[in-house]
Amino acid sequence: MYRREHLFTIIADLGDIFTLTAPVTCIPLLVSLISGEWDMFIPMATVPVSLFVLGTLLENIPRSERGSRLSTAMCSVALFWLTCAVVSSFPFMLGLHMGMTDALFEGMAGWTGTAFTLIPSVDTAPHTLLFWRTFMQWIGGIGIIAFAITLGSSTGLSRSKMFRTESREESLMPGAIATGRALWKIYGLLTFMAIGLILFTGLPLWESVNLGLSAISTGGFVIHQGGIPFYHNFLLELLLIPIMIAGALPFKLYFLIIDNKKLSLFGDEQIRLFFLFLAIGIAVLSYDLFFFANLDVLPALQQGVFTAVSTLTTTGFQTTNLGNWASVTILFLAMLAFIGGASWSTAGGIKLSRVALSFRALYWWFQRLYVTGKVLIPFKIEGRVIPKATAELEAAKNMLVVILSVLTIFIATLCIFQFSNTSFSMTKVVFSVVSAFSTVGLNTGFVSPDMPDVSKGILIGVMWLGRLEVIPVIMLIMALLRRPD
Repeated sequence: MYRREHLFTIIADLGDIFTLTAPVTCIPLLVSLISGEWDMFIPMATVPVSLFVLGTLLENIPRSERGSRLSTAMCSVALFWLTCAVVSSFPFMLGLHMGMTDALFEGMAGWTGTAFTLIPSVDTAPHTLLFWRTFMQWIGGIGIIAFAITLGSSTGLSRSKMFRTESREESLMPGAIATGRALWKIYGLLTFMAIGLILFTGLPLWESVNLGLSAISTGGFVIHQGGIPFYHNFLLELLLIPIMIAGALPFKLYFLIIDNKKLSLFGDEQIRLFFLFLAIGIAVLSYDLFFFANLDVLPALQQGVFTAVSTLTTTGFQTTNLGNWASVTILFLAMLAFIGGASWSTAGGIKLSRVALSFRALYWWFQRLYVTGKVLIPFKIEGRVIPKATAELEAAKNMLVVILSVLTIFIATLCIFQFSNTSFSMTKVVFSVVSAFSTVGLNTGFVSPDMPDVSKGILIGVMWLGRLEVIPVIMLIMALLRRPD
């Protein structure tokens, strides 16, 4: 009985989110009208209509009177991302006549902010669908921030009042609404500044809007087959770097700026780690490109800087063919992609906060091995002493996500080799799986329309799992499979 009530609450919460999302997805219809692509209007209209109808039907389902829980929010979000990817595939099936698997892949890549695409010819695709791809990534970017803020409010290590709710557990929407206005203000301002910077490079408004939305959401979709090199614009590559970084930094930084709080850019541990890993990434990639790819110093440094930023921020913009890089360089790039950007940002990966907490917890555990049980070794975060019970619980939860992430990548890679006949090397396949899991979308050539359907299906699941950091998807599956109480 309780299982049914729990599922009904999940579905009803999902209806609320669909109803709020449906009007936003009408914006690409304006592109269809402005560009005169009348044949794209109905295919594109299937998205807001489907979401509105689903939302109206589902939000009327009776909810449990026991109150919402964090698990309910997680299940709702997992189901939301999956459903949105399915619904968002309709325009690609109806407008480009893509197969169901390819269209779903495109929808999932859009909502998860992954730069992978299976469209055979991006240059000849309708403007409406090109904008829809970019817009999906932009909506998904603000959506994942709202989810991260709500999730962050449940942790015992969260010290910011901005992200802390009352002591009770609550669903996604109340947590998102509590900071919704400020969040939209920040995201909108950053997007406007990104588009302005790109316009400064001489690109027309259409190109600038698409690249701006894609860069600030760390999504990585482009509207030309040739990608960023299509423009032959060094200034564009240079200005995309701060835009990508802005999307990958914690949004609480921008909350503090708006609130006129005293701000030290490097006072946040995640920001310090970000620039540390970025510096290491630039040094290693530039070194490898100089010695292994035989590039001159300046081209090696140029490619090294841009690729390191694009990978660590999980944006996925490419300025070179990664398939020609040395295997050791590709594996290092996979490590950067796996780490990803900051928590409370649009970036993917396991997040810098999780990396920091993992190293701190491991050091704390090893310290305790060398002393007797009577000696108390405090667990500190940014000068605060965390109670032992809270520290052990949060550290265990943190390590669980890291372990599950590695396990997901391992199983997905194994399944691709087991069920797909591929001529690509282990290095390139592993990198593609990590790139999908961390929602980067950097491609060594493995991901293409000619890829076996089973590989496409596996990568769809990996993008879904990776964007939501595994746990919500597992909780959804458990909610659906558990026996009735």
